[in-house]
Amino acid sequence: MPSTLDGESIVDIRLTDIEEDEEQRARLPGQTLTLDAQGALLLPGLIEPHIHLEKALLLDRMSGDAASLQEAISMTAALKAGFTEEDMIERSVEVINKLSGYGVTQLRCHVEVDPMLQLRAMSSALEVKERMRSKVDMQIVVFPQEGIASAPGTVELMEEAVRMGADVIGGITYVDPDLEEHSKFVFELAERSNLPIDFHADFSLNPEDAGIIHIARKTVEYGYQGNVSAGHVTSLAAMSREKASLYAGQIAEAGLHLMTLPATDLYLNGRGDDYNVRRGIAPIGLLRDHGVNVIYGSNNIQNAFTPFGSGNPLDVAWLLGHAAFMGSRKDTETLVEMATYGAAKALGLRDYGLWAGAQADLVMFPVQSKRQLIIERPRPIGVWKRGCLLANENSLEWRMK
Repeated sequence: MPSTLDGESIVDIRLTDIEEDEEQRARLPGQTLTLDAQGALLLPGLIEPHIHLEKALLLDRMSGDAASLQEAISMTAALKAGFTEEDMIERSVEVINKLSGYGVTQLRCHVEVDPMLQLRAMSSALEVKERMRSKVDMQIVVFPQEGIASAPGTVELMEEAVRMGADVIGGITYVDPDLEEHSKFVFELAERSNLPIDFHADFSLNPEDAGIIHIARKTVEYGYQGNVSAGHVTSLAAMSREKASLYAGQIAEAGLHLMTLPATDLYLNGRGDDYNVRRGIAPIGLLRDHGVNVIYGSNNIQNAFTPFGSGNPLDVAWLLGHAAFMGSRKDTETLVEMATYGAAKALGLRDYGLWAGAQADLVMFPVQSKRQLIIERPRPIGVWKRGCLLANENSLEWRMK
């Protein structure tokens, strides 16, 4: 863990009290490592707060390209019939290795349960979580992509997924016909299980879609403030500023964490517009001005929802910077904060950060400022997980004492 750090751009680092295990002792003599960081930028490990691992890396299996959200859902549903546990594990491990190489040490993934997949994705995710724990800590969201009422049997599958070890209860506002019934089940399952909640919400440019306000009210009703997140919420971008501002205040009062997913949101929204095409992305500045914890995630990597993505969270930050007019020096610092401390708050991480006693998840970049980090988006020159320096082909030759 870092001992004395006055900031994040540093010259020298001392890592002390590193976890003692055979692997660590083999890598490092003793328990103290001193590095000359040469002015590099040290951050707590980056966080990927919203990703679908079992649906990643499907481009070579797709018969065509999705032109809408519904097409992406239906195309992926057709592909799911061929998913095996071995296949899902293999693709998930490949993505996590990419994420780790870019400095990600924590992630939250949404795992689908439905009558077709049953619990195969859940079983696969649990295997991946254990297999990759030396690189990342992984929260598993049990996610009803096909709906709950719309997919009979999903209630029982979600309950069993919780017994298997799910970390978060998922929900979705735009699949089932009765949002009240859907959300009631989600909140009650979360309450019984003492788990947080993470919704997919209002993925549209219809200004009448306001599932997020329903979620906000339910959050207050159940006393779940600070423990509920929502991804997408792009319908806010289609509302008048006055209405969006009113809703932003209610979202803030409920303590919701909002996860914008710019790669997917920009790719799929606005396709029905003939001119003056709208780009569907939540109003980041407005929400933050009201005190909402807004962060960003990759969502999907190389599939029908998002045909791009390398696993680098800084690519998402760079894209969001353009789309949300976040180009100032202060904005770039905010973009870095969103992928670190903001995401840690949303995921409920208690021992995260650069302070004595925190879990030693660290990443070091060969730049001297956060603005330069967003501009250049380099690979890290060092990634540590629980104090263990991970192998990195891009690492500098550190002088260790």
